[in-house]
Amino acid sequence: MKILAQNWRDIKNPEAGGAEVHLYEILRRLAKKGHQVTWVSSKFKGNKSLDKVDNIQIIRIGNKFNFNFVFFLHYLFRFRKQNFDVIIDDVSKVPLCVHLYSKKPTIAIIHHIHGKSVFDELPDIMAWYVYIMEKILLSWFYRSGLPYAILTVSRSTKRELMDFGIRERIHIVHNGINHNLFYSHNGNETLSRTFSPTIVYFGRVKRYKRIDHILRMFKLIKNKIPPAHLIIAGKGDNYKTLKNLSNSLKLNSVEFKGPISEKEKIEILKKAWVYVITSRKEGWGISLVEANAYGVPVVGYDIPGLRDSIREGYNGFLVEDGNIKELANKVMTLIENPKIRRKLSHNAKKWAKRFSWDKSAEEFERILGEVVWGEKQSS
Repeated sequence: MKILAQNWRDIKNPEAGGAEVHLYEILRRLAKKGHQVTWVSSKFKGNKSLDKVDNIQIIRIGNKFNFNFVFFLHYLFRFRKQNFDVIIDDVSKVPLCVHLYSKKPTIAIIHHIHGKSVFDELPDIMAWYVYIMEKILLSWFYRSGLPYAILTVSRSTKRELMDFGIRERIHIVHNGINHNLFYSHNGNETLSRTFSPTIVYFGRVKRYKRIDHILRMFKLIKNKIPPAHLIIAGKGDNYKTLKNLSNSLKLNSVEFKGPISEKEKIEILKKAWVYVITSRKEGWGISLVEANAYGVPVVGYDIPGLRDSIREGYNGFLVEDGNIKELANKVMTLIENPKIRRKLSHNAKKWAKRFSWDKSAEEFERILGEVVWGEKQSS
């Protein structure tokens, strides 16, 4: 099968996040199985216009501000002639509505609805543009019957899509994790943990992740558990603000790691007692399932996406959105009660085993078959 995929970013882009990881993990498995895969994305500083990663051909055009317009022109005068079997429209920020100008079968991937979260990241004019375009394009041009299929990663996002009037052809394919990256400690949770209670966050360090809530939570915890330690890791542009806040709160045991490798991620998970996530919006939450795979319970806000990947009282706790005091209480419950922590740690590993990129890619390939060849198979 000859596949054309588009996303505003590719996996090498410094701003790549969960959506790009998802697309990369799926596409590289499809390429390994013999499918011919081309990924079109925007250019970034220091990039090459033509690249290849794990048998995926990467073509970079335009930039992060005009990619939707440039892709349209390139499709009409370039990609349309290359006889692709299917197009993957990986919707991010402003939807490209590829199905409106291509006669090829199209699968739209929608991780989550950005909504007002764009105002946390973008200047007001750009935020309003993205917000309005998302609202209009999803409501008008992604309704039932337009793309051949819509793929999302959680029930929460499916419900959001239905609120936009999109009722049919929605498939849920959960994100996965790479299980081979994670060290197994044979169920003995205490062997790999630090002596001091260690709370961690790793992921994108962006304003919409509301990591400032984690710092304010940590201040409350330090007042009652002085040895507690906090690690914040990942790539993003919000470190300066967070460090200033940490200083103003007089927190002297916060470790800001910056971007980390997979090996460094494992070292952090070896130390972790609790993983905390306070995003305004998530499609699913790959990082928290990775933490679960290492037996680390999760505490997060009860928001779309997280309420799908966190099962209350099983692999972690859900807290009322924005309730920092309750966030601190739940984390302290896990720190101060080894029996509860061990139970949730055991459950977390069982939960994480349910998700893998191999399973996700297999399900995705099944949907491709239905879309391209009409090969209807049972789920």
